[in-house]
Amino acid sequence: MMDLRRLVVLAALALLALNPVVAAASPAKSKPAAVPAVPAAPPAAPFAPLAPPKIYLFRGAMGPIFSTGMDRLSEKLTKAGFSADVYEFTICRLIGNRAIASYKESPAPIVLIGHSMGGLCSIVISEMAAKENIPISLVVIIDPAHATGDVPLNVERFINIFMSDSVLGGGDVVAVPGYRGHYASYDLKENARVSHINIEKSDEIHRQIIEMVTQLPRIPPQTQADAVPLRYLVPGDTLVELWDSGVRVPVRRGDTLESIAAANRVPLWTLAQSNSLAENAQLTPGQTIIVPRHLTPPEPAAAMATPPSRR
Repeated sequence: MMDLRRLVVLAALALLALNPVVAAASPAKSKPAAVPAVPAAPPAAPFAPLAPPKIYLFRGAMGPIFSTGMDRLSEKLTKAGFSADVYEFTICRLIGNRAIASYKESPAPIVLIGHSMGGLCSIVISEMAAKENIPISLVVIIDPAHATGDVPLNVERFINIFMSDSVLGGGDVVAVPGYRGHYASYDLKENARVSHINIEKSDEIHRQIIEMVTQLPRIPPQTQADAVPLRYLVPGDTLVELWDSGVRVPVRRGDTLESIAAANRVPLWTLAQSNSLAENAQLTPGQTIIVPRHLTPPEPAAAMATPPSRR
């Protein structure tokens, strides 16, 4: 009996002696290893403004008589500090070769602006530059000739201000398949006070073109994948801005075309036309609406006044 009790006591003492060992052998719950911090991506290099653009303007047929608006615009651009020269369309290819040679020697944004046959010339020079892999930053053509070709892929921004029922102009210029740049077309045929020989003389058109040219060197490179072409039949006697292209905006619950127009500070008619909708059309959350945009913020009163009926 004593031997049995002694054995029990000895066993208990052995367990007590083992407890610290067992505790030591059972590690406490360890904290999860710290995840090494992911190094932050280096900040993007600041965008360096480009060199001032070189601007080439082209008159139409009998330009010194009927395309004097190009001379006025050239004077305004020169006064604003730009290199802006005006030429006859008849020496189009000669000036195109000069522009290409100048770019190769000292790259700077190229801007082409033309009225009537001068508009056709602007596209011809763009095609010449495309063969040399030279980009054209901005092309603005004003009531170009019907024979004007398509906008080539190397043109980054294109604007056509025209009248589709014009006999002397009326070129409804489109872009080549696969074009990804910024495109906007404005048909002013419903404005009875606009004609082929005064459309290029609008001080308001001039102001907006100068603003675009001024902003060009300061626009950082950005994807053109979201650029939506704009084609407008401008209502008669309507003030209009020269937008660069459109962008798709998602519709939220409660949105209407009117509320989207107000939020983006654009006329209601532009949304109706861009989206082939009635101005009071019902919208569904999740659908997208094309909204005209500027690549840079517009001036507060960026609207086109009716051109004067003078030569």
